[in-house]
Amino acid sequence: MNFGFTEEQELLRSEVRKYLDENVPLEEVRKIADTPAGFSRETWKQIAELGWLGLTIPESHGGAGLGFVDWVVVLEETGRSLLPTPLVSSTLAAQALCWAGSEAQQKRWLPALAEGTTIGTLALLEQSDSHDASGISLRAESAAGDFTLRGEKLFVADAAAADLFVVSFRLGAGTEDGSDPVAFALVSRDQSGVSAQDVPGIDLTKRLGRLGLDGVRVSREDILPGGGAALLQRLVDAGAAAVSAEAIGAAEAALALTAGYAVERTQFGRPIGTFQGVKHPLAEMYVDIESFKSLVYYAAWCLDEDHVDASLAVSRAKAYASEAFARIGLDAVQLHGGIGYTWEYDAQLFLKRAKWMRPMFGDADWHYERVARLGGL
Repeated sequence: MNFGFTEEQELLRSEVRKYLDENVPLEEVRKIADTPAGFSRETWKQIAELGWLGLTIPESHGGAGLGFVDWVVVLEETGRSLLPTPLVSSTLAAQALCWAGSEAQQKRWLPALAEGTTIGTLALLEQSDSHDASGISLRAESAAGDFTLRGEKLFVADAAAADLFVVSFRLGAGTEDGSDPVAFALVSRDQSGVSAQDVPGIDLTKRLGRLGLDGVRVSREDILPGGGAALLQRLVDAGAAAVSAEAIGAAEAALALTAGYAVERTQFGRPIGTFQGVKHPLAEMYVDIESFKSLVYYAAWCLDEDHVDASLAVSRAKAYASEAFARIGLDAVQLHGGIGYTWEYDAQLFLKRAKWMRPMFGDADWHYERVARLGGL
Protein backbone atom coordinates (compact mmCIF):
# COMPACT_ATOMS: atom_id res chain seq x y z
CA MET A 1 0.00 0.00 0.00
CA ASN A 2 1.28 3.45 -0.93
CA PHE A 3 1.09 5.91 1.95
CA GLY A 4 2.78 8.75 0.03
CA PHE A 5 1.27 11.81 -1.56
CA THR A 6 -0.23 11.59 -5.02
CA GLU A 7 1.43 13.07 -8.08
CA GLU A 8 -1.14 15.88 -8.06
CA GLN A 9 -0.40 16.69 -4.42
CA GLU A 10 3.34 16.78 -5.04
CA LEU A 11 2.73 19.08 -8.02
CA LEU A 12 0.65 21.33 -5.75
CA ARG A 13 3.52 21.37 -3.25
CA SER A 14 6.07 22.34 -5.88
CA GLU A 15 3.87 25.15 -7.19
CA VAL A 16 3.29 26.53 -3.70
CA ARG A 17 7.01 26.32 -2.95
CA LYS A 18 7.88 28.07 -6.21
CA TYR A 19 5.48 30.95 -5.52
CA LEU A 20 6.73 31.46 -1.97
CA ASP A 21 10.41 31.32 -2.91
CA GLU A 22 9.92 33.85 -5.68
CA ASN A 23 7.52 36.22 -3.96
CA VAL A 24 7.71 35.88 -0.18
CA PRO A 25 11.24 34.99 0.99
CA LEU A 26 12.05 35.57 4.64
CA GLU A 27 13.33 39.07 3.90
CA GLU A 28 9.88 39.97 2.56
CA VAL A 29 8.17 38.14 5.43
CA ARG A 30 10.00 40.41 7.87
CA LYS A 31 8.83 43.52 6.03
CA ILE A 32 5.21 42.37 5.83
CA ALA A 33 5.07 41.25 9.46
CA ASP A 34 6.35 44.65 10.58
CA THR A 35 3.42 46.51 8.96
CA PRO A 36 0.36 47.48 11.01
CA ALA A 37 -1.86 45.03 9.11
CA GLY A 38 0.59 42.17 9.52
CA PHE A 39 -0.09 40.79 6.04
CA SER A 40 0.04 41.92 2.43
CA ARG A 41 -3.22 42.51 0.58
CA GLU A 42 -1.38 41.96 -2.70
CA THR A 43 -0.07 38.58 -1.55
CA TRP A 44 -3.56 37.72 -0.28
CA LYS A 45 -5.04 38.53 -3.68
CA GLN A 46 -2.42 36.41 -5.42
CA ILE A 47 -2.88 33.33 -3.28
CA ALA A 48 -6.63 33.65 -3.77
CA GLU A 49 -6.08 33.60 -7.53
CA LEU A 50 -3.88 30.52 -7.09
CA GLY A 51 -6.78 28.77 -5.38
CA TRP A 52 -5.29 28.36 -1.91
CA LEU A 53 -8.17 30.11 -0.13
CA GLY A 54 -10.82 27.90 -1.69
CA LEU A 55 -8.92 24.64 -1.51
CA THR A 56 -11.39 22.88 0.81
CA ILE A 57 -14.49 24.80 -0.33
CA PRO A 58 -16.86 22.84 -2.63
CA GLU A 59 -16.66 23.56 -6.34
CA SER A 60 -20.32 24.58 -6.31
CA HIS A 61 -19.33 27.57 -4.16
CA GLY A 62 -16.20 28.62 -6.03
CA GLY A 63 -13.62 26.36 -4.41
CA ALA A 64 -11.52 23.39 -5.49
CA GLY A 65 -13.39 20.79 -3.44
CA LEU A 66 -10.23 19.15 -2.08
CA GLY A 67 -9.58 17.72 1.37
CA PHE A 68 -7.50 18.22 4.49
CA VAL A 69 -4.60 16.16 3.20
CA ASP A 70 -4.30 18.54 0.26
CA TRP A 71 -4.53 21.50 2.63
CA VAL A 72 -1.72 20.01 4.74
CA VAL A 73 0.50 20.08 1.65
CA VAL A 74 -0.07 23.82 1.30
CA LEU A 75 0.29 24.52 5.02
CA GLU A 76 3.61 22.71 5.27
CA GLU A 77 5.03 25.09 2.70
CA THR A 78 3.45 28.25 4.10
CA GLY A 79 4.82 27.22 7.50
CA ARG A 80 8.26 26.70 6.01
CA SER A 81 8.20 30.31 4.82
CA LEU A 82 6.47 31.65 7.97
CA LEU A 83 3.97 33.23 5.57
CA PRO A 84 2.04 36.02 7.35
CA THR A 85 -1.55 35.73 6.11
CA PRO A 86 -4.98 34.86 7.60
CA LEU A 87 -4.99 31.67 5.49
CA VAL A 88 -5.66 29.28 8.38
CA SER A 89 -8.23 31.55 10.03
CA SER A 90 -10.23 32.17 6.88
CA THR A 91 -10.19 28.53 5.80
CA LEU A 92 -11.42 27.40 9.21
CA ALA A 93 -14.28 29.91 9.05
CA ALA A 94 -15.16 28.54 5.62
CA GLN A 95 -15.00 25.02 7.00
CA ALA A 96 -17.51 25.94 9.72
CA LEU A 97 -19.89 27.05 6.98
CA CYS A 98 -19.27 23.90 4.95
CA TRP A 99 -20.01 21.67 7.93
CA ALA A 100 -22.85 23.54 9.60
CA GLY A 101 -24.12 26.37 7.41
CA SER A 102 -27.42 26.53 5.60
CA GLU A 103 -27.52 26.62 1.83
CA ALA A 104 -28.30 30.34 1.95
CA GLN A 105 -25.39 31.02 4.32
CA GLN A 106 -23.01 29.02 2.16
CA LYS A 107 -24.16 30.77 -0.99
CA ARG A 108 -23.69 34.16 0.63
CA TRP A 109 -20.26 33.68 2.24
CA LEU A 110 -18.30 30.81 0.69
CA PRO A 111 -17.63 32.36 -2.75
CA ALA A 112 -16.34 35.54 -1.09
CA LEU A 113 -14.10 33.53 1.24
CA ALA A 114 -12.75 31.54 -1.73
CA GLU A 115 -12.08 34.74 -3.68
CA GLY A 116 -10.41 36.42 -0.71
CA THR A 117 -12.75 39.42 -0.84
CA THR A 118 -13.94 38.38 2.62
CA ILE A 119 -11.61 37.24 5.40
CA GLY A 120 -13.08 35.00 8.05
CA THR A 121 -11.95 33.74 11.45
CA LEU A 122 -13.18 31.76 14.44
CA ALA A 123 -14.02 33.46 17.74
CA LEU A 124 -14.15 30.61 20.27
CA LEU A 125 -12.08 31.37 23.36
CA GLU A 126 -12.98 33.40 26.43
CA GLN A 127 -11.34 34.09 29.79
CA SER A 128 -11.30 30.41 30.75
CA ASP A 129 -9.09 29.65 27.72
CA SER A 130 -10.85 26.29 27.51
CA HIS A 131 -11.17 24.66 24.12
CA ASP A 132 -14.28 22.65 24.91
CA ALA A 133 -17.89 23.64 25.49
CA SER A 134 -17.31 24.24 29.21
CA GLY A 135 -15.29 27.34 28.34
CA ILE A 136 -18.17 29.13 26.59
CA SER A 137 -19.97 31.58 28.87
CA LEU A 138 -21.14 34.14 26.31
CA ARG A 139 -24.94 33.93 26.25
CA ALA A 140 -27.50 35.23 23.80
CA GLU A 141 -30.23 37.51 25.07
CA SER A 142 -33.54 37.03 23.29
CA ALA A 143 -34.70 40.22 21.58
CA ALA A 144 -37.86 40.43 19.45
CA GLY A 145 -37.32 37.07 17.81
CA ASP A 146 -33.61 37.69 17.29
CA PHE A 147 -30.68 37.48 19.69
CA THR A 148 -28.28 39.96 21.25
CA LEU A 149 -24.66 39.17 22.08
CA ARG A 150 -22.88 41.14 24.78
CA GLY A 151 -19.35 40.19 25.84
CA GLU A 152 -15.97 39.46 24.32
CA LYS A 153 -13.93 36.74 22.68
CA LEU A 154 -10.19 36.53 23.30
CA PHE A 155 -7.20 35.18 21.38
CA VAL A 156 -9.06 35.57 18.08
CA ALA A 157 -6.65 34.83 15.25
CA ASP A 158 -6.35 37.69 12.72
CA ALA A 159 -9.08 39.64 14.52
CA ALA A 160 -8.11 43.01 13.03
CA ALA A 161 -8.05 41.64 9.48
CA ALA A 162 -11.29 39.66 9.59
CA ASP A 163 -14.57 40.71 7.99
CA LEU A 164 -16.55 37.71 9.23
CA PHE A 165 -16.47 36.10 12.68
CA VAL A 166 -17.84 32.67 13.51
CA VAL A 167 -18.75 33.24 17.16
CA SER A 168 -19.56 30.49 19.66
CA PHE A 169 -22.14 31.25 22.35
CA ARG A 170 -24.85 29.65 24.46
CA LEU A 171 -28.57 29.77 23.80
CA GLY A 172 -30.74 30.23 26.87
CA ALA A 173 -30.88 32.24 30.06
CA GLY A 174 -28.55 29.97 32.01
CA THR A 175 -28.94 26.77 34.02
CA GLU A 176 -27.21 25.49 37.11
CA ASP A 177 -25.29 22.82 35.24
CA GLY A 178 -24.40 25.18 32.36
CA SER A 179 -25.93 22.77 29.87
CA ASP A 180 -27.51 25.33 27.56
CA PRO A 181 -26.87 24.33 23.96
CA VAL A 182 -23.82 25.71 22.16
CA ALA A 183 -24.53 27.68 19.00
CA PHE A 184 -22.54 29.61 16.41
CA ALA A 185 -23.38 33.00 14.93
CA LEU A 186 -22.07 34.67 11.80
CA VAL A 187 -21.11 38.20 12.82
CA SER A 188 -19.90 40.82 10.34
CA ARG A 189 -17.32 43.42 11.26
CA ASP A 190 -19.58 46.22 10.03
CA GLN A 191 -22.43 45.35 12.41
CA SER A 192 -23.26 47.82 15.15
CA GLY A 193 -21.54 47.01 18.43
CA VAL A 194 -18.70 44.99 16.89
CA SER A 195 -15.11 45.97 17.64
CA ALA A 196 -11.99 43.99 16.81
CA GLN A 197 -8.32 44.73 17.22
CA ASP A 198 -5.06 42.84 17.48
CA VAL A 199 -3.11 42.80 20.71
CA PRO A 200 0.70 42.61 21.08
CA GLY A 201 2.03 39.08 20.64
CA ILE A 202 5.29 37.18 20.47
CA ASP A 203 5.07 36.33 16.76
CA LEU A 204 4.47 39.23 14.37
CA THR A 205 3.68 36.78 11.54
CA LYS A 206 0.70 35.44 13.49
CA ARG A 207 -1.68 38.04 14.90
CA LEU A 208 -4.10 37.44 17.79
CA GLY A 209 -6.72 39.87 19.00
CA ARG A 210 -9.92 40.62 20.86
CA LEU A 211 -13.48 40.70 19.55
CA GLY A 212 -15.86 42.97 21.45
CA LEU A 213 -19.62 42.40 21.21
CA ASP A 214 -21.59 45.31 22.66
CA GLY A 215 -25.26 44.49 22.12
CA VAL A 216 -24.73 42.93 18.69
CA ARG A 217 -28.03 41.85 17.12
CA VAL A 218 -27.99 38.41 15.51
CA SER A 219 -30.94 37.18 13.46
CA ARG A 220 -31.93 33.54 13.32
CA GLU A 221 -30.74 33.51 9.70
CA ASP A 222 -27.21 34.22 10.95
CA ILE A 223 -27.05 31.22 13.29
CA LEU A 224 -25.48 28.08 11.87
CA PRO A 225 -28.21 25.42 11.86
CA GLY A 226 -25.68 22.62 12.31
CA GLY A 227 -23.91 24.21 15.27
CA GLY A 228 -23.40 22.61 18.67
CA ALA A 229 -20.74 21.04 20.83
CA ALA A 230 -19.95 18.56 18.04
CA LEU A 231 -19.13 21.42 15.65
CA LEU A 232 -16.91 23.01 18.28
CA GLN A 233 -14.94 19.77 18.57
CA ARG A 234 -14.59 19.50 14.78
CA LEU A 235 -13.32 23.07 14.51
CA VAL A 236 -10.80 22.58 17.31
CA ASP A 237 -9.64 19.38 15.62
CA ALA A 238 -9.29 21.13 12.26
CA GLY A 239 -7.46 24.08 13.80
CA ALA A 240 -5.08 21.88 15.78
CA ALA A 241 -4.28 19.83 12.69
CA ALA A 242 -3.72 22.99 10.63
CA VAL A 243 -1.24 24.67 12.99
CA SER A 244 0.55 21.32 13.42
CA ALA A 245 0.88 21.04 9.64
CA GLU A 246 2.41 24.52 9.50
CA ALA A 247 4.77 23.44 12.29
CA ILE A 248 6.14 20.66 10.08
CA GLY A 249 7.40 23.10 7.48
CA ALA A 250 8.61 25.65 10.03
CA ALA A 251 10.49 22.99 12.02
CA GLU A 252 12.10 21.61 8.86
CA ALA A 253 13.17 25.12 7.87
CA ALA A 254 14.66 25.70 11.33
CA LEU A 255 16.56 22.41 11.07
CA ALA A 256 17.85 23.24 7.58
CA LEU A 257 18.99 26.69 8.74
CA THR A 258 20.79 25.24 11.75
CA ALA A 259 22.38 22.36 9.86
CA GLY A 260 23.65 24.79 7.24
CA TYR A 261 25.15 26.97 9.93
CA ALA A 262 26.79 23.92 11.56
CA VAL A 263 28.57 23.15 8.29
CA GLU A 264 29.76 26.72 7.72
CA ARG A 265 30.73 27.74 11.27
CA THR A 266 34.20 26.57 12.28
CA GLN A 267 35.71 26.26 15.74
CA PHE A 268 39.12 24.82 16.62
CA GLY A 269 39.76 24.43 12.92
CA ARG A 270 36.72 22.23 12.29
CA PRO A 271 33.06 22.79 11.34
CA ILE A 272 31.01 22.71 14.53
CA GLY A 273 28.78 20.12 12.89
CA THR A 274 31.52 17.54 13.43
CA PHE A 275 31.19 17.77 17.22
CA GLN A 276 28.85 15.40 19.03
CA GLY A 277 27.36 18.24 21.04
CA VAL A 278 25.99 19.62 17.76
CA LYS A 279 25.38 16.45 15.76
CA HIS A 280 23.21 14.79 18.38
CA PRO A 281 20.73 17.68 18.83
CA LEU A 282 20.42 17.97 15.04
CA ALA A 283 19.66 14.26 14.78
CA GLU A 284 17.08 14.52 17.55
CA MET A 285 15.44 17.44 15.78
CA TYR A 286 15.14 15.35 12.63
CA VAL A 287 13.64 12.37 14.47
CA ASP A 288 11.10 14.59 16.23
CA ILE A 289 10.02 16.19 12.96
CA GLU A 290 9.58 12.87 11.19
CA SER A 291 7.62 11.52 14.15
CA PHE A 292 5.05 14.27 14.46
CA LYS A 293 4.89 14.62 10.67
CA SER A 294 3.52 11.08 10.44
CA LEU A 295 0.99 11.81 13.19
CA VAL A 296 -0.20 14.97 11.40
CA TYR A 297 -0.62 13.14 8.09
CA TYR A 298 -2.71 10.45 9.74
CA ALA A 299 -4.80 13.05 11.57
CA ALA A 300 -5.49 14.86 8.28
CA TRP A 301 -6.57 11.59 6.68
CA CYS A 302 -8.90 10.89 9.61
CA LEU A 303 -10.48 14.33 9.24
CA ASP A 304 -11.01 13.73 5.52
CA GLU A 305 -12.62 10.37 6.19
CA ASP A 306 -14.60 11.57 9.23
CA HIS A 307 -12.98 8.64 11.02
CA VAL A 308 -14.17 7.68 14.47
CA ASP A 309 -10.62 8.21 15.79
CA ALA A 310 -10.19 11.68 14.24
CA SER A 311 -10.12 13.58 17.55
CA LEU A 312 -7.73 11.06 19.08
CA ALA A 313 -5.42 11.26 16.07
CA VAL A 314 -5.46 15.06 16.11
CA SER A 315 -4.64 15.22 19.81
CA ARG A 316 -1.73 12.81 19.43
CA ALA A 317 -0.31 14.95 16.62
CA LYS A 318 -0.87 18.31 18.31
CA ALA A 319 0.53 17.18 21.68
CA TYR A 320 3.73 15.84 20.13
CA ALA A 321 4.11 18.75 17.72
CA SER A 322 3.61 21.36 20.47
CA GLU A 323 6.42 19.93 22.57
CA ALA A 324 8.77 18.95 19.75
CA PHE A 325 8.56 22.22 17.81
CA ALA A 326 9.25 24.22 20.97
CA ARG A 327 12.39 22.14 21.61
CA ILE A 328 13.47 22.51 18.00
CA GLY A 329 13.05 26.27 18.16
CA LEU A 330 15.16 26.50 21.30
CA ASP A 331 17.85 24.18 19.93
CA ALA A 332 18.01 26.13 16.66
CA VAL A 333 18.72 29.35 18.55
CA GLN A 334 21.17 27.77 20.98
CA LEU A 335 23.16 25.94 18.31
CA HIS A 336 23.71 29.25 16.55
CA GLY A 337 25.33 30.64 19.69
CA GLY A 338 25.03 34.35 20.40
CA ILE A 339 23.98 35.23 16.85
CA GLY A 340 20.86 33.11 17.17
CA TYR A 341 19.37 35.53 19.70
CA THR A 342 19.79 38.60 17.49
CA TRP A 343 16.89 40.27 15.71
CA GLU A 344 18.81 40.30 12.44
CA TYR A 345 19.22 36.52 12.28
CA ASP A 346 16.33 34.26 11.26
CA ALA A 347 16.64 31.54 13.92
CA GLN A 348 14.62 33.57 16.44
CA LEU A 349 11.71 33.81 13.99
CA PHE A 350 11.18 30.05 14.16
CA LEU A 351 11.40 30.01 17.94
CA LYS A 352 8.69 32.68 18.10
CA ARG A 353 6.48 30.66 15.75
CA ALA A 354 6.98 27.61 17.99
CA LYS A 355 5.97 29.64 21.05
CA TRP A 356 2.88 30.92 19.22
CA MET A 357 1.89 27.48 17.99
CA ARG A 358 2.20 25.71 21.33
CA PRO A 359 -1.07 26.93 22.96
CA MET A 360 -3.13 27.35 19.78
CA PHE A 361 -6.14 25.01 19.76
CA GLY A 362 -4.90 23.37 22.94
CA ASP A 363 -1.40 22.95 24.35
CA ALA A 364 0.38 19.64 24.88
CA ASP A 365 -1.11 19.08 28.35
CA TRP A 366 -4.66 19.69 27.12
CA HIS A 367 -4.24 17.23 24.24
CA TYR A 368 -2.46 14.58 26.32
CA GLU A 369 -5.39 14.69 28.75
CA ARG A 370 -7.75 14.40 25.81
CA VAL A 371 -5.84 11.40 24.47
CA ALA A 372 -6.18 9.71 27.86
CA ARG A 373 -9.88 10.53 28.07
CA LEU A 374 -10.64 9.35 24.54
CA GLY A 375 -8.57 6.24 25.19
CA GLY A 376 -10.77 5.37 28.12
CA LEU A 377 -8.34 6.23 30.93
